Amino acid sequence: MLSRRVVLNEEAKRVNERGLSVWCLCLKTGRLKSSMAEAPVGEDTPKEKESATPLTHDPLPEVGVALWGRVLKASVTAGAFLLLYTLSQLTGLWVLYMLNGYRAFPAAHKVLDLLQYLLSTSDAYDQQMEIWRVESLLPLIATLFLGVVILGTGTLFCIKTLVPGNPSCFPDDRRQSMSRQPSFTYSEWTDAKQEDFYELDAVPETPVFDCFMDMKTEADPVTLTVKPVGLQERRGSNVSLTLDMCTPGTTEPYGALLSPREQSTQEYLQNASNLLTPEQLHKCALDDAALHAEFYETPMNFVDPKEYNFPGVVRKNRYKTILPNTHSRVCLKAKEEGDFLSTYINANYLKGYGGKEKAYIATQGPTVNTVGDFWRMVWQEHCPIIVMITNIEEKNEKCTEYWPEDSVICEDIEITVKQVIQADDYSLRIFTVKSEGEERTLRQYWYTSWPDQKTPDKAPPLLELVREVEEARKHAPPNSGPVIVHCSAGIGRTGCFIATSILCQQLSNEGVVDILKTTSQLRLDRGGMIQTAEQYQFVHHVLSLYERQLRETSEELYPAPDICDAVAADRQSSSSERQRRERSHRFSCCHLAHCVGLQQVEPGTSCPPR
Repeated sequence: MLSRRVVLNEEAKRVNERGLSVWCLCLKTGRLKSSMAEAPVGEDTPKEKESATPLTHDPLPEVGVALWGRVLKASVTAGAFLLLYTLSQLTGLWVLYMLNGYRAFPAAHKVLDLLQYLLSTSDAYDQQMEIWRVESLLPLIATLFLGVVILGTGTLFCIKTLVPGNPSCFPDDRRQSMSRQPSFTYSEWTDAKQEDFYELDAVPETPVFDCFMDMKTEADPVTLTVKPVGLQERRGSNVSLTLDMCTPGTTEPYGALLSPREQSTQEYLQNASNLLTPEQLHKCALDDAALHAEFYETPMNFVDPKEYNFPGVVRKNRYKTILPNTHSRVCLKAKEEGDFLSTYINANYLKGYGGKEKAYIATQGPTVNTVGDFWRMVWQEHCPIIVMITNIEEKNEKCTEYWPEDSVICEDIEITVKQVIQADDYSLRIFTVKSEGEERTLRQYWYTSWPDQKTPDKAPPLLELVREVEEARKHAPPNSGPVIVHCSAGIGRTGCFIATSILCQQLSNEGVVDILKTTSQLRLDRGGMIQTAEQYQFVHHVLSLYERQLRETSEELYPAPDICDAVAADRQSSSSERQRRERSHRFSCCHLAHCVGLQQVEPGTSCPPR
């Protein structure tokens, strides 16, 4: 085997030397056949003769044609630049003459006169002509400067095109040089050495790929069959791949199989907390940078649109990226068995103060396709109050007018408007809702002074609305369900209102507030609640204002006199006077709770008269 390799190497070397000599001779004489006839061919095989025959193609004519094409292109480009230069000069002179006070035709006449002067001999006109005046020379100088710029650009372009070193001048040179290489240099060697390859030891197979894919080794050793990967493997979770669409009110708990991103988001939202005292609250409300940093560190917990990838859901969502989180979404009763689409509505249950389950329902503004679903939800959930925080239109439609002017029947539910009360910053509509022989009362608060993705101009009206809604909730029937709150998408203004309502109760009852924890809990139930950093900052300002109102009310109702003077006066006062002060104190406590609007007097008790 070693001797055969030596012989083949010597033959290949000799054939290479002979092909190189023939190629050089062809370049000198230009006659390929005669040169090949004079060359000794005594020991060459027919295959070697065929492979050693070089190409007779002369590259010089092609290079000349390519160079001539470049010159022609440069000439056309130079002509175009010259024409552009001439037109620019004439147009520039005409505009400048018009700016100097000439009208259109006189200005054009002066331009033609100037052009005629420039194209004529030096002795054809008098040296004292009007054309040499200063106001005539200024346009000429300006246009000449513009012309120099245009012509200079064109000249540089032409020079760059005609530079011999430019590789683009000879685009086929590299291809031709590669084609001149003798073909036998590689093919002959591999043909002669095939039997050597076959004698090599086979590479042992390794089972590494068996860990990742299936291989078809029995049919085709080089064909790989990759196992298709489903949605569950791609996203690392099957929490929302199977939805219970038929059972109303069903909530899906957090599954055990969560992707790392979902797990980290839920862990952060479940553990986030920043408890603030009144002093810390006032200070934090003024620190914009810290609030913005805290807002952007808190995950939004949005839902992937692929979670609801089944037919018909798209037309039930106002925004394709704002979807209800699966574990807390509201499920409507199916109209027919197996009608999954009729159970869907873009709404979520939210926890209230103290972790109260289903205290609120956050939903999107109803669309034309979901008005019936909205009223079905109102009836199914026994909702006593609707809070609407959006206009019907704000540049685009934000919400459909889902209530009637007088009365209407929708989805076997009769809705009748009984009373409309107009306040300064909101309006109140009182409805009666009837279905299946049962009648209920429904109140709708429509707050219109809050633009989308922004904050209201004033905070006190929002606090007044929160107090009114809490008062109406207390007077609702015992079996009443959650309060429905919606804006357009159901996350921005809706989140601010619900967070303000919960945190006002916490501040009134506990004296401290945890805005970060409340926001995180809301986003666990519905992703994206409190949509912007500006809204997050506004919630802090509203609570800071509410704390000041509580303190001022407390100071007005509970003055702090000197303790010694109070004790001495109490000793000198009569029994009847002490009783009168006690009655006044009890009235003050009850009046404070009524003013706050977030505490209720125990049943069976009443405020004593002063």
